[in-house]
Amino acid sequence: MVLELSSQEIDAILLSIKVSIWSVVFSLLPAVYIAYVLSRKKFWGRQALNVIVHIPLILPPVVTGYFLLLLFNRTGIIGRFLDTYFGVTVAFHWFGAVLAAAIMSFPLMVRAIRLGFESVDPKLEVAAYSLGANKFIIFLTITLPLIIPALITGAVLGFAKSMGEFGATITFVSNIAGETRTIPTAIYTYLNQPDGEMAALRLATFSIVISLIALVASEWSVKFLRKR
Repeated sequence: MVLELSSQEIDAILLSIKVSIWSVVFSLLPAVYIAYVLSRKKFWGRQALNVIVHIPLILPPVVTGYFLLLLFNRTGIIGRFLDTYFGVTVAFHWFGAVLAAAIMSFPLMVRAIRLGFESVDPKLEVAAYSLGANKFIIFLTITLPLIIPALITGAVLGFAKSMGEFGATITFVSNIAGETRTIPTAIYTYLNQPDGEMAALRLATFSIVISLIALVASEWSVKFLRKR
């Protein structure tokens, strides 16, 4: 049957979902912090931080993957440390795909969440501070609830970018079936095989369906929260 998935196709779909979810999990809190700093703080080097955050959007993904490989392979500075003291290997492992996806999606998440912070009226925070609330309580009770739609948007953008990440992933963790082969790398593999077009089409279709489900869920969540 045309719609019948092989075990390798199922593995690629499940791995892509796992990589995308973990990518968002690891990126969300740092993205919130960086977005807050860039939107609210004035300090020397702020523009440099902004440039560094957005470098993955400027560089070709293959270049980003190559630098990750240099840093995290077993002879790299970070990779050798992780392997020696923790026995952890990141390159050519599914967690390396998470790292690559997180780095590539991070700028998009920061931009979306930063817009959320900038849309919050600072006068609300100043009023709460004048009434005796400390900055942490103000952030949790006033600022954070107001930017939840931006958080959801950033998370969905990160998930979608992670689902579609190809260049950095294949350069950093290769294309190992059942280990690092996500939907994009699987599609690439099938397109380079005889009679692999149908498998590539099935995976592309599932990729679209998963992205649409994530988009609809985010839109529903935003509308629900706004009504509340």
